[in-house]
Amino acid sequence: MCTVTFIPKSNNDFILTSNRDEAPNRISSSPNFYKIQGVKTLFPKDKLSGGTWIGISEKNRLVCVLNGGFKTHKRKEKYRKSRGIVAQDLMIATCISSYIRAYNLDDIEPFTIVIVDWNNNLKLTELVWDGNKKHTSELALEPKLWSSSTLYNENMKAERQQWFNDFKANNNFNAYSLIKFHKEGGNKNLDYGVLIDRGFVKTTSITQVEKQRDTVVMFHENLQNSTNTSKTFSLPQKVNE
Repeated sequence: MCTVTFIPKSNNDFILTSNRDEAPNRISSSPNFYKIQGVKTLFPKDKLSGGTWIGISEKNRLVCVLNGGFKTHKRKEKYRKSRGIVAQDLMIATCISSYIRAYNLDDIEPFTIVIVDWNNNLKLTELVWDGNKKHTSELALEPKLWSSSTLYNENMKAERQQWFNDFKANNNFNAYSLIKFHKEGGNKNLDYGVLIDRGFVKTTSITQVEKQRDTVVMFHENLQNSTNTSKTFSLPQKVNE
């Protein structure tokens, strides 16, 4: 939930890959299918909150969370609702734009949420909650990197962006090469490389979602216990505008 890349492909396809940087003792389960208010979803589950940092639903939507908004913030001891539950709510919403406008984010920790929607044409939306105000932007369909503001300062973010630019210039985009970048980008700099290990926080898993026409494959590698999981989500027809 702290480093995310998005790569658009032809025919409304894409690859999104997310590194979860978290306290090593924070446990999560491998991706599985769940029904939430009657909507089929697929996501890895955080066992503490019951929420998730990345998931897809039969609303033809992917939602991915990064900790923090535009800049680092002072964390409160307790919040009203987990950001992982916000992600689930957004996954199952019918009309995502009106749902975001109406959603109450008071007393929820700042976040950046990446939303990929493919009901009509592929659409990439960024929702940033800075603790006081929502900032929603539709982004251009081009390769993009996000780095969490809670772990990476502006200089680190700039260097990480350069690593991504170098990767773009020298590699073909596919599932394998992107996993490799998420493991080795930044010459394995464990402090602020793409995969980190600062002791108290480290990259605990990598989750990749690849859409190819009418199927979406979610691959999940748990770096704590060296297990891999792959689940295929067969997509419905268009469900909403």
